[in-house]
Formats: sequence, structure tokens, C-alpha cells
Amino acid sequence: MHRLLAFHDCRMLDRQFLLADDKRYRLGRADDNDISTIWDDRISRHHASLQPSGKGVHLQSLNAASNPVFVDGHTATDVVLKAGQSFVIGATRFEVQQVTQSDSPRSNSVQQLSIDRQQLEQLRYEDADKRIEVLTSLPAVIRESGVDRDLFVRLANLLLAGIQHAEGVAVVSIEPTHGKPVVLHQERRFEADGSIRPSSRLISNSFEQQRTVLHVWDESDAEDSRYTQHAGFNWAFCTPFHNLSSVESTTVSGDAAALAGTSRALYIAGRSPGEGAKTNQKRLHADIKFTEFIAEIVGSLQRQRELERQQSGLRQFFSPPVLEALGKDLDTSLLEPRECDVTVLFCDLRGFSQHAEEQADDLTGLLERVSLALEVMTSQILRFGGVTGDFQGDAALGFWGWPIGSDEAPMNACRAALAIREEFAKAHADPHHPLTDFETSIGIAHGRAVAGKIGTREQVKVTVFGPVVNLASRLEGMTRQLHVPILIDDNLDRLIRENADSFDCRVRRLLHVLPYGMDNSLIVSELVPSEEALPQLTNQHLADFETGLQHFIDGDWSEAWRYLHNMSADDRAQDFLAMQITQQGRTAPAGWDGIVRMKKKGG
Repeated sequence: MHRLLAFHDCRMLDRQFLLADDKRYRLGRADDNDISTIWDDRISRHHASLQPSGKGVHLQSLNAASNPVFVDGHTATDVVLKAGQSFVIGATRFEVQQVTQSDSPRSNSVQQLSIDRQQLEQLRYEDADKRIEVLTSLPAVIRESGVDRDLFVRLANLLLAGIQHAEGVAVVSIEPTHGKPVVLHQERRFEADGSIRPSSRLISNSFEQQRTVLHVWDESDAEDSRYTQHAGFNWAFCTPFHNLSSVESTTVSGDAAALAGTSRALYIAGRSPGEGAKTNQKRLHADIKFTEFIAEIVGSLQRQRELERQQSGLRQFFSPPVLEALGKDLDTSLLEPRECDVTVLFCDLRGFSQHAEEQADDLTGLLERVSLALEVMTSQILRFGGVTGDFQGDAALGFWGWPIGSDEAPMNACRAALAIREEFAKAHADPHHPLTDFETSIGIAHGRAVAGKIGTREQVKVTVFGPVVNLASRLEGMTRQLHVPILIDDNLDRLIRENADSFDCRVRRLLHVLPYGMDNSLIVSELVPSEEALPQLTNQHLADFETGLQHFIDGDWSEAWRYLHNMSADDRAQDFLAMQITQQGRTAPAGWDGIVRMKKKGG
């Protein structure tokens, strides 16, 4: 007999290790262990020993272990674990699962039947009242089961109560790496009867056919003590949870993978009295109909729970329109990485390092304020249909154009940026607001990129990758030098001007620049609220600035200076050009090509 040791920790996908009987295994964080747990620093280098046998898995805590081993919430140093039991060390839970090694006889005396659901639907129960009475407890079974093991125990006992001649019930699965059946939990009607040892051939056939498969045989056919019927059974059937087939794992969590595909089934075995199982198939078909009904309800509800969990996780990244496009069945093929046109927004908090130094004695309070600032950013990104791609300390990344492309994507990115600016302006006007002394800087760029689920096998995140992301980051950094809150690239400048009638905002070109570390220059522009929202900066001011900028690019710096001095004194966008002009005595240097070359990322 073999057993699997399944690992579940808070950061990694589930892992499994196959244990063979009568072999001793050492578990710990060091590489020289049989079972190495390098991911959990609360597990000692050599922490415990495991030795499987016919009685279970003998667990002993080693002297070198610095942290306790917990079994069922209590510390344990020497214990025998049965299939389905688990133990916890640090942040990792280890569960013992049994791999079936038995099988039904391969002689012709075994009758295998693949059950047709249409035939079952026409079958009438002879004991409907009793079965209905049992089924009334099913909602409570599901509602009160906090973890999988609780659900397995309650389901097994419910099936034993509802199927008169069932002697044993197990919840089984197919181990994904080796393709071997695994017993997740089992119950016998009488505990003294021992374990079930389900038929691996029956389970495999049921999973392959995605339907209930029934094995029946007569006691007179029993010749080999290795097989299932010699545990006192003369029939067994396996019913998969069909409704789990469309659930997929879409995020970094490994919990969803436990339900991915039709990975679990109910295994029922028993003994028909009198003339034997082959002559009692009508009764068996009624039992199968009852089991399929339970499996369908449990499968549907577990699938709904999983979808709700996934939807809750996806709401952190996707706006409601994107979630609607993914559909109730989560068409995760839309999330696969692909090249597309995207608009990337990079938003950062100005002066965060200074805030951190000033509030070194209250870092928790600072973290709460930063979290609130990030919430403002992400809520506006989601409000305007964007995807929140990443967080980098005090900065947030959002992007539009994936997983669903739209002509409105660039405009929506700009709307989100203006909304973020407005929210922080309101906070700045209120001296009691927790964000009153925070300012934001935003860079937005539009171009080709690869967007989707990007990462390694162990950790995946939804993000965007490509030069356009670097450009958005550079634009955000340059806002400090150019003294404006929002900078956009020339692609967005052109799109906004072409859609000026339908877009309530303005733009003004600020500089022809070569960003630090980049090969191509561009004209960067400021995204400005409407004249109604920002009356101190009139349309005439913007026109005068752009005329002055063109003179600056052309090398006529005296004329550029004249136009820049038409600007409002409160508008600091003129400061950078004015400084460039005055440092050169209002005369363009020799060989001037109109391009300002930034010497660092932030300007």
C-alpha cells in the first residue's frame, strides 16, 4: 500500500510526496531530507520523521525541531495518522492520503456497467420517503462543513444512512502526477471492519468515462484475496462530481487547483443479501441515482463557492465589464498573455521617502495612509474599466486594452488619471483628511505590449510587459521636473486632439525630450482638466505655452521667453523651460536640435 503526503502552504501551489510502507522518511527544511520544505522558515532543518505501515503513518517530532507539530489543534510529538488526517508545522499543512492498490478481479465473472443517466431518470424509488428524510440533512451538511475533511466525513455518513446495503463510502481522487487513485477519506458502517481498499480499475474507468461505473460480482467468483470483494463486498460503484469540470485556477492561489477538473468522486461499496449483487441491480440503480443526485448538488454548490471565491479575487484586478466578459464560467482563455495595443498608467506618491523618514515612529499609521492612497488609485482604474496590474511600494500600475480591446481604452485611462488627480486635490483641500499632505504623479503611454497572466509555475500575476510600460514609468518620473501632475506621450496627445469634441479634457505640449535610458525622443504633453474645472489655466494660456514651446524647439529662445511670460504665475509648467533658457543666456546652444536629454530617470 502507498500513501501520498500532500503539502499546502499559504504561498505555494499544493505539492505531493508518495510514501511507501515500512520506509522511514525524514522531513525538514534542509536539502538532505527525504522531504525538503525549503519554503517554510518555521520548519527546522530536521524536524520530523514519518514511517508508513498498515496501521497508518507514524509521525515523530525530532529533537532538533524548534517549533511544535500540531494535530487536530493540539501539539503532538509521537502519533499515528490515518488516511485523511493532517498535521501542521509553521505555515504548512501536511495531509495523509491513501493511494489505492487493490482492484476488482480481472476474470470474466466481474460485470462492469457504465450507468446511463437517462435510464436512471426513469427509475422510481421504492423507499422514497426514507431517502427524502436523509436528503433533508444535506443543506446542513454543506453549510456546516468548514473544510474539505469535514465535508467528506459528513457526506460519507449521509450516504451510509441513505443506502441500506452500503458497507463503506470513500471520497476518492486521481493523483495528477502519477495518475493513481487516491483515497481522500473513507468511512465503514462498522469501524471494526477495517478499511475499504477501493478498486483502482473501477475508479480509473469512472474518471475516464466521466460517468458512474458499477462493478458487480457473485461470492462464488471469489478466488483471489487481493481484491475488493473480499472485504465483504459484492458490488461497488464510483460516481464523479461532474459539475466541477469547468472550474479552473486563474490566480496565484493553489486552492482553486484542488477543484480543477472532475478531480473527485464518491466510491460506494456494499453487499447485497440473498441471491447476490447481479440479481439486485434494480436496487443498485436506485442507490446510484441517489448518489448521483447528492454528487450533483454538492458539486454544483462547491463549484459556486469556488466561482465566488475566484470572482472575489478577480475583483481586485478587473472592472465589472471585464468580469462580465469573462462570464460566469470564467473563460480564462481570455487571460492568456498576448500582444495587443494597451494604454498604461503609472501612478506614484510624491515625497514618500520623506514621509517615511518623518513617520519612522509610526510606520503602521503610514502604511494605513499609503494603503488608502493606493485604494484611491485602484478604485478609479477599475471605475473606468482598467486592470490593476501591479503594486510597487507606494505606486500602482493600471492598463487598458486587455483582456478586451476597445477604442475607448486610451480615453478611459485619461479619465481615470483625471479622477485620481481630483480625488487627491479634494484631500489636499481638507486639512483633516489622512491624505491631505500626499501628492500624486501620473505617467500614461499608449502602444504595443504583452499583457496577461505572466510569471512562473509557482507564482502568476496579471500584468503587462513591454517598452510602453517603461515609457509610462519615465513619464511619471518626469512630472517632478516639469512640475505637472500628469504627463502623456505623443500617441495619446494625438488621440485626444482627434476626439476633442467627445472628451472633456485638454492637453498641452510641454517638451521635446529624450527620456533617460531610452533610444527614441518624443514630445511629452500634460493632461489638463477642462477649462470649467481649472479656470485659472485658460485655453489661451495653453495656446501661448505651445507657441512658446515651438519657438524653443526652433531655437528662437528670446521669442519663446516672451510667450512663456504670458502664463499665469501659478502655473509651474513654465519653470523648466524658463530655467533652460536663462541658463544659456536666452540663446540656443550651438548644434541645438530641439531635444532636451534627461540625465536621470526622474528628470
